[in-house]
Amino acid sequence: MDILFVLIPLSVIMALVVLGGLWWAIYRGQFEDIEDEGKRILEHDD
Repeated sequence: MDILFVLIPLSVIMALVVLGGLWWAIYRGQFEDIEDEGKRILEHDD
């Protein structure tokens, strides 16, 4: 039972870190141009 006092706050902190990372990625524009990035890796850079 004592382990729940560690695991519950730890899981809440981990969920906040994941959500913070997702918010940061959206805020920095990581998901703005998904279509062109898929096409870019197929093209050759000469």
